Amino acid sequence: MSEIRKHYFLDEYCIIAPGRSKRPSVFKAEKKEEASNKCVFCAGEEDKTPLATAVYKNGSILKDSEGSRVTRWDMRCIPNLYPALAPDASEVNSDLDVTPGYGFHEVIVETPLHENVTPDLSDEEMTLLMKVYQDRVMHYESMDKIEYVSLFKNWGEKAGASLEHTHSQLIAMPIKPPVLMEEMKAIDSYSGCPYCDIVEKESKSERLLYENEHFLVITPYCSKVPYEMWILPKVHTNHISGFDQDQLSSLGKAIHSALSGLWNNIGEIPYNYMFYQLRDETGYHFNLKIQPVTTKTAGFEKNTEVFINTMPPETAVNYLQGDF
Repeated sequence: MSEIRKHYFLDEYCIIAPGRSKRPSVFKAEKKEEASNKCVFCAGEEDKTPLATAVYKNGSILKDSEGSRVTRWDMRCIPNLYPALAPDASEVNSDLDVTPGYGFHEVIVETPLHENVTPDLSDEEMTLLMKVYQDRVMHYESMDKIEYVSLFKNWGEKAGASLEHTHSQLIAMPIKPPVLMEEMKAIDSYSGCPYCDIVEKESKSERLLYENEHFLVITPYCSKVPYEMWILPKVHTNHISGFDQDQLSSLGKAIHSALSGLWNNIGEIPYNYMFYQLRDETGYHFNLKIQPVTTKTAGFEKNTEVFINTMPPETAVNYLQGDF
């Protein structure tokens, strides 16, 4: 039986319709193909990318220079070869509301090994990745004209990844995303922090997937897509800059657990994960959303912004934990 569910505190809805899961071609995992040659993100191919802006190696942060590329690295940050925004954006003449596409677009190569994916990374590697995220976000948010840094990961072609080698991206923008501004309006009108209330409620619910000392992972009540997961800090924090080393380590473990559950129990399904944070809004509550690409956004969703989800989150928990 279908249900129309409302978001915890936003005016957003989803339709939970488990009966539609009987339709063909749903939840088919894609096996990635083995690459026959090294890609530009692999160790030894450093000269095939732009100069790295930050290279993490043996606890140090280094940079490439002309004629000298850092090798034997742990993680590597490079400018996107085809950036959405760029620091040398030209002025635009128009009678419409338009500004130059100023900003930065960076790729974070998470491992020098082509065959490794997130579930293969160790706790130490995940902690380092969280530290890289923190460093790079803070680096770009300290710049003039940068209002927001979008931090995200696409894995799999259907999730928007153009290269198979696992990597994350960030785009530093001169504007704040309207979706977050609308969310802040709802938060400001709420008595207290809605995310703190979600943490309290869901820590005791059947939708709790995983928790550690600092974070919990849930399948949200109003899930837009099958196997959607949210990662929330237990203590109110608005931005990744507020996390200490223990919290970064716990965040890495939470992401690893969530993606390992998806990888091991559902399959190698393409996914996106996205960080949501606001550096100058202490009322905001940091969160990370993982959305596997299991279905297509079609006319109904585009027409109404109401998503049809064929996998109830209460059932998704069981599948993600391997209890089926």
